Amino acid sequence: MIRHTVAFRLKHEAGSAEEASFLKDALVLEKIPSVRNFEQLRQTSPKNDFTFGFSMEFDDQSGYDAYNVHPDHVAFVRDRWLPEVVAFLEIDYTNL
Repeated sequence: MIRHTVAFRLKHEAGSAEEASFLKDALVLEKIPSVRNFEQLRQTSPKNDFTFGFSMEFDDQSGYDAYNVHPDHVAFVRDRWLPEVVAFLEIDYTNL
């Protein structure tokens, strides 16, 4: 199992229509066949300045690889992520 996580900050004002639109449109990612347990999370720790997180799981490396090249993921990164995310940290985990 691979758990893919990303913490990020948007360029949009908190609570704005643009922020809501980004989060709504990101739900396309949970529909990609290899994605399991997709979550959108709000970051609450004062120890960093990220605002949101996405977390999802994949059964194996082939599922993760399929996600990375899936047309919906590629389009979301191109059309929403790159223009609207100002900072992020991506961490992928496997079980010990």
